[in-house]
Amino acid sequence: MHWIHDTVFYNIYPLGFCGAPKENDFQLAYRLDKLYDFIPHFKKMGVNAIVFNPVFESTRHGYDTIDYYKIDSRLGDNESFKKICDALHQNGIRVLLDGVFNHVGRDFFAFKDIQQYGYGSIYCSWFENIRFDGQSPYGDNFTYEGWAGHYDLVKLNLQNEFVVDHLLSAVRFWIEEFGIDGLRLDAANCIDINFFKKLKNLCKELKPDFWMYAEIVGGDYNRWANPETLDSVTNYDIYKALYSCHNDRNYFEFAHSLDREYGDWGIYKNLYLYNFADNHDVTRVASIIRDKALLKNVYTMLYTMPGAPSIYYGSEFGVEGRVDRHSDYDVRREMNLNALENPDYELFEHICKLGRIMHTLEVFQTGSYKNETIQLEHLCYSMKTDNQKAYVLLNQSNEPRRIGIHTGYNCVLTDVLNDNEQYPSNGYAEIIIEPKTSKILLENDGSFRMTFDEIENTKEIAEASPAPDEIADDEPELIPEEITPGKYRHFKGNEYEVVGFAKDSETTEKMVIYRALYGEKELWVRPYEMFREIIERDGKKIRRFERIE
Repeated sequence: MHWIHDTVFYNIYPLGFCGAPKENDFQLAYRLDKLYDFIPHFKKMGVNAIVFNPVFESTRHGYDTIDYYKIDSRLGDNESFKKICDALHQNGIRVLLDGVFNHVGRDFFAFKDIQQYGYGSIYCSWFENIRFDGQSPYGDNFTYEGWAGHYDLVKLNLQNEFVVDHLLSAVRFWIEEFGIDGLRLDAANCIDINFFKKLKNLCKELKPDFWMYAEIVGGDYNRWANPETLDSVTNYDIYKALYSCHNDRNYFEFAHSLDREYGDWGIYKNLYLYNFADNHDVTRVASIIRDKALLKNVYTMLYTMPGAPSIYYGSEFGVEGRVDRHSDYDVRREMNLNALENPDYELFEHICKLGRIMHTLEVFQTGSYKNETIQLEHLCYSMKTDNQKAYVLLNQSNEPRRIGIHTGYNCVLTDVLNDNEQYPSNGYAEIIIEPKTSKILLENDGSFRMTFDEIENTKEIAEASPAPDEIADDEPELIPEEITPGKYRHFKGNEYEVVGFAKDSETTEKMVIYRALYGEKELWVRPYEMFREIIERDGKKIRRFERIE
């Protein structure tokens, strides 16, 4: 199974996320280093891949690229970004970058050369429709094609072999230097399909499990996602259905959209699409949905339908933001975990649970979709593999609803989302679902339990504990190990470095001195014997600190 099937994405627009100046002052600032503090947050959510919108040097918003080989100085430099990528990888989080290959900014070196040398520039063929019989809207002594009429975005000529080589060499650089795991392809509908074929050949040669998806708003997704070109696309069809089926109180819209894509005769049945409720180009879902109590249902759908779920930064807390005709700044604002505006912690807890459920149950990674019961205000669909079957029930009405489900015989339906409540069934069950809530019912023999460990103010995603019959009788007994300087992972997931030892001045007890690898990197002291202690968690013996390096 490819890693994408067990992936929860987190999408960041870095310049906004970091509160960078709108205009590049080219003063080096390591703003993106704040990401270290978010690693525990990602782990709580079950996030294991980050999509970074543009991170390369630009004049303003990131999509007006100046240098494909250099990190935007408002965010840091290449060395600092390498360290960020390393830290994410060490924590099991993959890195995907935004490949903006359709256009560049007016400060791109090749365009500047044309401004200086005119018709004599060797880069005239690098851009679309360069003509020297008029003036551009910016007063240049030539005209050119701007992307979608935006003349600050100069359209590249992807038929030019030197342009293609420049872009592919940049991708090779990102893979070899930063170890990136995939790409988002911006404005993919404007790009020559043959370029994507060359890009795929390069990336798969360098990294066979590299994953690429296209930004596509409409059309037939199979044109861009197929064995010769890219792996996937942005699922805008479902994006719209996720909120409008709740605003219009009409679950038929969502059910039929999913059936069209993933049902028995689904047109995208063989694709694993990139699903989202909002992103940096659209109004946040918390601002567009009329009844915010239904946000949990939106995310239940997002995590349990076929495809990879993606959370846009801040939306896990119900952060609002609108795109208007003149600016998208409101959806690209800075995010600080300790300074959120009216955060919805219940929504965050719900999303954390969904991440845990997705990573635990294969049915939400590789399962097939089927509509079971569809009504305007309540819905049931199933996901099924050879080994598992689950039912997703949703009620958006103001009243309880009774939903009938045809199930297997002599089984139990366990609600893994809501305290493992169980419903016995012998082929058919009627389930009452409360107003504006959802249930995820796993068909099993009654022994399955989903666990969530509480931590300070939120929920932390726990490691899956094996069922009793999965624990080998001859499992070797853990014994305390000697502690030496090096890197260790605490059983709750945080990572530390042991830097030395000391003795308590009163008791002479041996103490371990260690520091956090991320965040504020403060020093800690713990008794040596406690540091190397074997503890019991969910019925299993584990080390309090496990050596990782």
